[in-house]
Parts: sequence; structure tokens; C-alpha cells
Amino acid sequence: MNITRFTDYSLRVLIYTALHPHQLVTIKDIAQRYNISKNHLMKVVQSLSTQGYLVSIRGKNGGIRLQREANTINLGQVVRLHEQNSVLVECFGDNNQCVITPSCQLKGLLAQAMECFFAHLDNYSLADLVSAPQHAELHQLLSVKSAPELDASHSHL
Repeated sequence: MNITRFTDYSLRVLIYTALHPHQLVTIKDIAQRYNISKNHLMKVVQSLSTQGYLVSIRGKNGGIRLQREANTINLGQVVRLHEQNSVLVECFGDNNQCVITPSCQLKGLLAQAMECFFAHLDNYSLADLVSAPQHAELHQLLSVKSAPELDASHSHL
């Protein structure tokens, strides 16, 4: 199975924001640290905000942060939101032209395999991705030096 780039970027945004729990981060920061498109990330952040995973604050000192604690964000739910309608093989799609579909067992087997994939991810939260011992290394790889006025003005977050 191959998850979409959108899902991959969604998970990366959530990881990044979870590593910076007491500050706002910007899409620009995330794009630079991961070396990915800012424009694509804007769509991802909009989706995650709409789905209740992120809070987005506009303005000069704005940014994004997690809307809830990392331990309440289930990875299976996040991936399922974007991948449950994934077309693994032609018979999963609306334009199925496969001639063996009426007697083929592949669709059922793959659907069960996908559900096992999601069920496995249901056992983990975002906190599991950013907890010790990997937290220190992840933080080092993704940390962004924030301006002192940003931390001071948003210390209540």
C-alpha cells in the first residue's frame, strides 16, 4: 500500500506541531524544515484545521498549533480520513473495466488488508510518534529557532 502525499504531509505537519506544543509555527517553517512545497502545505493545513486537528491564527504573529493534545490524535483516524477511499486496484474505482470483477476475490482481500492497516494505526496516537527516545532527535532535526517576541506574546498557548 502506498499512502498519498497529502496524507504523508498531514502526518508531517502534525508531527512538527506536536514537537512545538507551546508555540505557534508557520507553514513556511514546516515547508523549509521538510523541504516541501509551501503551497501544497497550505491545502494540508486547511484540511487539518477543518477536521479539528489544528488551530490556525492569522496575522503578523499568527501560525498554527495543535487544537488538542497529541495523545488524543489517533493515527488511524488521520490516515483513514484521507485514504479510506483509496483505489488500490481498478475494481475499487468508479471506472472499473476489469472483466474478472464478478468472480474475483482480490477486491475483498485487499479491502480486508486495508482495514488491518487502519486497525494497526488505530493503536497509536500522535504522541507515540514524538515521545522519547526519538523525541530528542526529531526535535533536533525539525527545530526552528523562534523569535523571542513570538514566544513571549503567545506564552499562554
